[in-house]
Amino acid sequence: MSFLAVYESHFTKHLTQTQFEAFRILLWLLTVHKQVRIERLAACFPLPILYQSRRKHIQRFLVLSALAIPRFWFPVIKAIICKEFKTGSRLIITIDRTQWKDKNVFMVAVIWKKLALPIYWTLLGKRGASRLSEQQALIQPVLCLLKNYELVILGDREFHSVKLAYWLKQKSKKQKLFFAFRQKQGTNQKKDDEDYQTFSQLGMKPGMKMFLTGVSVTKNKGFGNFNVGAYWKRKYKGKQEKEPWFILTNLDSLSEVLKVYRARAGIEAMFKDCKTGGYNLEGSKANNKRLNSLILLIAIAYTATSLKGKTFRQTNQGKYIARLTEKSRRDRRHSNFWIGLYGSLWIHAWEFCSDFISIMMSNNPQKLNNYKKGLQAMSIIDKTA
Repeated sequence: MSFLAVYESHFTKHLTQTQFEAFRILLWLLTVHKQVRIERLAACFPLPILYQSRRKHIQRFLVLSALAIPRFWFPVIKAIICKEFKTGSRLIITIDRTQWKDKNVFMVAVIWKKLALPIYWTLLGKRGASRLSEQQALIQPVLCLLKNYELVILGDREFHSVKLAYWLKQKSKKQKLFFAFRQKQGTNQKKDDEDYQTFSQLGMKPGMKMFLTGVSVTKNKGFGNFNVGAYWKRKYKGKQEKEPWFILTNLDSLSEVLKVYRARAGIEAMFKDCKTGGYNLEGSKANNKRLNSLILLIAIAYTATSLKGKTFRQTNQGKYIARLTEKSRRDRRHSNFWIGLYGSLWIHAWEFCSDFISIMMSNNPQKLNNYKKGLQAMSIIDKTA
């Protein structure tokens, strides 16, 4: 059953029938054309009216109050998380920003099968890093949404502030909550009555690991003590990391810290898929209100496509969509998102070119058995897509 079929009853609570059909068409256009520019969407929107009228139709849809993230998206992503993760289990939650031109998107996502599924986001009305108040405003609704899970919050060096770590530390008294935030090398730290020194003075070298407990971070008073995991990856395949990781945390072991922090790469992969690698988000020239709704459509399309990719793999149809493994690669060649996206596009191409393909197949009768297997795979993929 397709994603929209599963959650249709939820979406139709908030949208009229006409709005729901427009919503479904826009998701389809995102998948096929991989574009979020309103002009491009309007050019392809298959409603038999003037182009300018189609453009205004899309613009009006994107400012609907029904598209508020907590009301429209939270119940869906919560249902997906409940299906994919056992209640009470640990979720790795990561926060990050992506910026282009004057657009600055601040997002929180859950790590799922080496990808990140978007949960909540906001558009910062400025360039550059987020403030503590903006970080708290983004994280707090997610803490409430996922209160039945143990959460580990990850962030890169933008979120090195001990104030954010202290805020989460206080929250952890009422909720199973952990964090791991990478620190800048120049951050001051000390243990007990020792003198302050920066992380860069710890003498880390490639291949070294270190775990510090009960450390006071920064010279400001009143934040208590934390643990710090330090790691400098050794040279691998001719590549050497420029500097070590210093990770502020309330987790209890270095192995645990490194394991969860490595998962942060999932949100970077997601941003790439939403931009140049998938939906070309950075091409949008929409105002903030419409851009927020376009990101919502991308979040839905991206999540639905990733879940499709998982199903395609489970039903053993991924081999019809992509080259899944290579002898020289340790990791999978393509993500669930990639498999889901191009599986859907393969079906769309078949629907458009079926007459031509039938001629090609009839001209190669010796391959009939292979064609039958491929058509059966297409049928299975089509039911999911």
